[in-house]
Amino acid sequence: MLEELTQAEAEIAACLDASTWALPEPDLIAALDAAHRLEQRLAAVQLSLVRELDGRGTAVTQGSSSTAVWLRERLRLSISAARRLVDLAAALDAGAPEVSSALANGDISVEQARVIGATVDTVHTAAGAEAADKAVGVLVEWAGQFEPTLLRKLGTRILDHVAPEVADAAARAALEAEARRAARDRHLTLSELSDGRLRLTGTLDTETAGLFRAAIDPLTAPSGPDDQRSPGQRRHDALADLCRLSLRTTDLPDHGGDPAQIVVTTSFDAVARQLDAGTLDAGLRLTPETVRRLACDAAILPAVLGGAGQTLDVGRQRRLITGPLRRALVLRDRGCAFPGCDRPPRWCDAHHILHWADGGDTSLANAVLLCGHHHRHLHHSEWAVRLAGDGHPEFIPPAWLDPEQVPRRNHYHRRT
Repeated sequence: MLEELTQAEAEIAACLDASTWALPEPDLIAALDAAHRLEQRLAAVQLSLVRELDGRGTAVTQGSSSTAVWLRERLRLSISAARRLVDLAAALDAGAPEVSSALANGDISVEQARVIGATVDTVHTAAGAEAADKAVGVLVEWAGQFEPTLLRKLGTRILDHVAPEVADAAARAALEAEARRAARDRHLTLSELSDGRLRLTGTLDTETAGLFRAAIDPLTAPSGPDDQRSPGQRRHDALADLCRLSLRTTDLPDHGGDPAQIVVTTSFDAVARQLDAGTLDAGLRLTPETVRRLACDAAILPAVLGGAGQTLDVGRQRRLITGPLRRALVLRDRGCAFPGCDRPPRWCDAHHILHWADGGDTSLANAVLLCGHHHRHLHHSEWAVRLAGDGHPEFIPPAWLDPEQVPRRNHYHRRT
């Protein structure tokens, strides 16, 4: 075997020097199929070696605690990949020879073999050895048509084909077991990083996952052809929008229903000159730009400090764009006013055109509705907004985008 593997390695190395660019397309496709088939057959050889080494106890003899640990060091694999190798090797050894044969012939992939092995184990537990043998044949045939994920989904109903008399009861038991496992494993962990950001990790049960997707998916679409955010960034921003929407309801307990309240601890001159940062009541620092953006739709408690940092006076909460004023703003703008945006009013913040720190007042003439994305964009770009003579907002693009800087409007929400 060692001699043949060495010869095969040399042949494969020779293929690396081949000029693939010179091959016609049919030959390229045929070569790809052959390479994939060879990969699966070689995987079958590797699994048989792992199975034999594990059976001999080679890892323990050489001082490792397990075969998986030994493979991690020997092959420089992750421990999870090494464990999957050991588990699949054992499953193929204990399972029907048809699976090993199909893998060795390159008819199925390693991932398909893993799916088949797990499904056959489930069938064996639910309906016995005879049904498990039937399942192997059906699954190997399906593997010729379906990739591993779809094969796994189809495998959940394999009992309908090989043991229909127990299929309904087994499906019900499996569903109940899955529900118990999901209830047990559900969790959400919030880990605060040293720079004030938050890492979210967790596992949602099926019902909560459905609710979360239903709530967040409509918010994750690109905002337009120029949206450069990655899918992960769009999901992040969608979660932020979802939180803002929730905070605007009156159904949350205790502190729900009010926009975020921030306390800016700085000198008045520094705030007016837009030079200083802000500090949340949790102690986290915010950039001046973030403070000014949040202040558009938040309760501001300006804290005036003395030279040594003593609190000299804390002013009354300034009036927000809420109640009748916000309703008037919604009636005027009907949604995000930024050109081309279709976000509805409930997803929007009220932005002060002239910021409060610059002397701007809280009035309809000094406000515009902006969705979270365009609110951030306006604060961090060269776009400007103003009210035109007819009282509707218009946006001035930066000179690099439009040298003429022709004002633009959102016509999406206009009904006339």
